[in-house]
Amino acid sequence: MTDLNTLKYTAEHEWIALDGDVATVGITDYAADKLGDVVFVELPGEGTDVTAATVVGEIESTKSVGELYAPLDGEVVEVNEAVVDDPSLVNSDPFGAGWLVKLRVDAAAVADLLDRDAYVALTGGDE
Repeated sequence: MTDLNTLKYTAEHEWIALDGDVATVGITDYAADKLGDVVFVELPGEGTDVTAATVVGEIESTKSVGELYAPLDGEVVEVNEAVVDDPSLVNSDPFGAGWLVKLRVDAAAVADLLDRDAYVALTGGDE
């Protein structure tokens, strides 16, 4: 299982796992729970340059449509095709098989994101 304390988070309910200059991005279990059963995921293409805080994709559930925001400036280096083919992975394994994209980023920029304690406080203490 992923150690949630090693991840960084955004106020838009995304998590970021940094490995060198590649950030794996997904949505948190909190966001997945609030969305309900995810039925469709649209992600940016590989090679796409993204800008922090801009919409780069869409997540649709049986309850609503949510937007996926880029947590950092960077280039999309990998897209999780498994989650496009089986959107329920976002619900069943949000911190594992349900990851969404990998971005090449400035690793130093990750330090400005929320840590686990700050994210839990943001969500009202819901883990």
